[in-house]
Amino acid sequence: MKHIGLLTSGGDAPGMNAAIRAVVRAATFHGIQVTGIERGYKGMIEGTTRSLGPRDVSGIISRGGTILHTARCHQFLEPDGRKQAAENLAKWGIEGLVVIGGDGSYQGAEKLHQEFGIRCIGLPGTIDNDIGGTDYTIGFDTAINTAMEAIDRIRDTAASHDRIFFIEVMGRRSGYVAMISGIAGGAEDILLPEVEMTVEKLIERLRGGQQSGKSSSIIIVAEGCEYGGATALAKMVSERSEYKDNRITVIGHLQRGGSPSAFDRVLASQMGVYAVEALIAGESGKMVGISGQKLHLCPLSDAWEKRTRFDMGLLRVAHVLSI
Repeated sequence: MKHIGLLTSGGDAPGMNAAIRAVVRAATFHGIQVTGIERGYKGMIEGTTRSLGPRDVSGIISRGGTILHTARCHQFLEPDGRKQAAENLAKWGIEGLVVIGGDGSYQGAEKLHQEFGIRCIGLPGTIDNDIGGTDYTIGFDTAINTAMEAIDRIRDTAASHDRIFFIEVMGRRSGYVAMISGIAGGAEDILLPEVEMTVEKLIERLRGGQQSGKSSSIIIVAEGCEYGGATALAKMVSERSEYKDNRITVIGHLQRGGSPSAFDRVLASQMGVYAVEALIAGESGKMVGISGQKLHLCPLSDAWEKRTRFDMGLLRVAHVLSI
């Protein structure tokens, strides 16, 4: 293999630039040319690329976002769009592809692999930590630490004003970010897409906390929870109980930006080198994952067929500690 392509796709995540750096430098170490494809599959179709060498990725390990940018591409969902993308890869002389992103990005790579025989390796880059085949995704650790810091700050003002705060965190249909940041932030309750929780039960828990001497509470709400987020839930609690003076904070895209943590930088670096060497070894249609302390390869389809599920015992820990 003499030439590989590299792209980031889907939502950005802290550590994507560290992964780009690792892929470029590992490829250069092995004498392989790297072409960066800008704005994901959209750039693959439109032909926006640039050559990447070791000096092009200097200093980016600490930067959030992605220097290759990312974009949605509805055209790639159509056979003609994928055909154009595959023709461009052939024209550029690209023999293998590293795709950094989540399950949607992987489904695109799977299509290229199956329909055109393009050799693809995926790196899991998403703050949601919601794809199968890996214990951790690049960006998750940074996101939960960002959320935790926000929760800590909000708790200060919640305690000062004796108020209930509903804090919404990201995670799409997964409650992983909510669960971990909620426990780390000492939340009184955590609402998750994976677990049913009635508004009445939540109100009952709030009253129990008040009776035990609590004057303020932090409720963490995953954006994908059944009530549609923190704003809708807070309104229901206000309408159905005496808790009228509550406040809402949506942390939002703060969790996706900023300098990646040491964990995410190291994980991205390890995975980037592993991906390049997997392509050199002839692997394709697979993603890099980590289990325990070891990296491994598994089918791209594991990302959406075997979604990561956290230990539900963590919710019990949160409830035990919230008394």
